[in-house]
This record gives sequence, structure tokens and C-alpha cells, in this order.
Amino acid sequence: MFIKKHWWAFLYTAALTAFTIYIALDTFVISHIYSVVSEEEITSEAEAAETSQAESSNSEQPQTDTGSHRSGRGKHSRTRSDESSQTQSSGTYTLESTEENSSWGNSYSDENIQIIITEYRENGTTIYAADIALTSPEYLKTAFAQSSYGKNITEKTSEISEEAKAILAINGDFYGAREKGYVIRNGVLYRDTPSSGQEDLVIYNDGSFEIISEDEITAEELINAGAEQVLSFGPALIKNGETAVTEDEEVGKAKASNPRTAVGIIDGLHYVFVVSDGRTEESAGLSLSQLAEFMKGLGVKTAYNLDGGGSSTMYFNGSIINNPTTNGKTIKERSVSDIVYIGY
Repeated sequence: MFIKKHWWAFLYTAALTAFTIYIALDTFVISHIYSVVSEEEITSEAEAAETSQAESSNSEQPQTDTGSHRSGRGKHSRTRSDESSQTQSSGTYTLESTEENSSWGNSYSDENIQIIITEYRENGTTIYAADIALTSPEYLKTAFAQSSYGKNITEKTSEISEEAKAILAINGDFYGAREKGYVIRNGVLYRDTPSSGQEDLVIYNDGSFEIISEDEITAEELINAGAEQVLSFGPALIKNGETAVTEDEEVGKAKASNPRTAVGIIDGLHYVFVVSDGRTEESAGLSLSQLAEFMKGLGVKTAYNLDGGGSSTMYFNGSIINNPTTNGKTIKERSVSDIVYIGY
């Protein structure tokens, strides 16, 4: 009798529960592909890169300013007992591997791309910094999980990297976890919905970096200005060579020590990818201000914080360099929406 009298209430409750479950699944689980990067686009980019590489190899090797391309490195001390030595050979850089890191190697060099990865130990934390010198900005790229732009489309950083044939990669801004915030990748505008107060990193087609506010400029204006990549996470760590975040400005988890991922530019086509371990007894992690100070010590002029925590991952030459973890107990990669990488 009670059920018959209140059947509508039971029905309403059941419908509301089902709707709530659907919303939760749609927000965090159900995948929605909005755009797919076509094979034609990938092939076209690859052919263009191969042509550029062939032209470069047939022409005179450009002179490299060794002072500017490795400036700032001496400001942080390495803690290895057998410190790696850097040598110059035929205009390229090589770094002799030590027994400690011989499992993954720590350098890559060809006529267009030079990478040296150095492991640091600061603030009770292991930090990996990839020093990158390029002959063209075309080798600094981004890639989506499953080659698709959408919602809840994820893969591990290593999987996206292998599909993109990346030499070096770090996790990106995990754009898929948010409904707002500009998304421009490889010169294509995917999302133009601004997020109030959001600070973005713009990488222009000449390879230069700029920090912008989405309150002050539209995504279309950025495209017209030559934006090649727009990463929407933040905050900015360094602007014009000065630390842009302080301990007083950090709140909540941002102020805590965590695994971190960041990207920076020193000068010209000279970049730095940084990933720190964290949340373990061996490696505490960094606060944003500690990360900013570390990158400033590398000589970085503009630096930007990317998605951290369990997402923080560095991939190099087929291997994961760091120790990604979400809970500090299990070392494994978290699936993410996108990567920033170096490759052809």
C-alpha cells in the first residue's frame, strides 16, 4: 500500500540516481572523440620533416654556439659519485653514460636535434632535466592520445610517444579533464572556450614562448599571431628570467611537494623539459616555487608548469626515465590526454 501510494517518489529517485551515475560516467569515464588527426595529416607532416632533414644534411652544418646552448647548467650540482663528462665532437654534443644510467642512455644527437638528460638531486627529490637544442622549431611538437582530440581519450605517455615516433617526450596539460581552456596543437585550433583567470603557455611557429591570459586574448587571435601550441594548465613559473610564483602565492596541493612536469626556453631554439619524482621515501617531490627556482638555475627565461602528480612522466628513446606514481606505492604510468615531444 505504501509503495503504491508513493510509487512516483521511488521512480523519481531511481531516475535521479541513474542520471547522476550517467553524468559521473560521462565526465570521468565515457570517451568522446571530437576530432581525429587523419593519417593524411600525419603522413604530410612526416614527409615535410623528412624533406627538411634531407635538405639539412645536404647543406653545410650550421655553427652551434656552445656557450649559449649549454648556459646555466653549472648552477645546480649533481650528486653522482661518477659524474658524466660532456664532450664536443663534429659540432654535436655527446654525453658519456655512467653505469648508473646506462640502462636508458642520456643523450641523443643528429644534424637537427641534440638532447642531453641530466639527473639532479635537490630538496630531497630526484629531478630529470632534458637540455634540448634544435635547428628548427618544427621538431618541437605535441600529440593527442589515440591521435584524437576529445573527452576522456587517454593513453600512457609512452604509448602516445611510440605512436608519434617521439625521441623525447613529457606529459602535456591533460586538456581532456577540463571543459574550458584553449587547445591549439600543431597549428590547429581545437577549443576556443576561455577559462577565466587561466594562464597559458603559447609556443609560436618560430619556436618562441609567451605566457598569456585567456582573459586578454582570444584563441583565434593567437592563431592569427602564429601560435603553434597552446598549453592550458599552469601557472607560469618564470617570466622574463624572473621567478613568477612564490610560496605565498601557492595554495592547497600546489604548495605541497609533488611530482612535477615543466617546459622552458633558455634562448633561441634551446629548450628544457623537466620532470621530478615525488610521493615516495626516495623522492619527496617539489613545490611550484622550488620547481621555478630549479629551472631559473638552468638559465631558463620562460617556464611553464604542466600536469603533475601521477601524470609526470619523461620518455626518452623508448624508455621511461623517471618513476611515475600516483599513490607513492606503485610505480606505473598514468594515462593522459596528450604529450609534448621532440621528434620528426
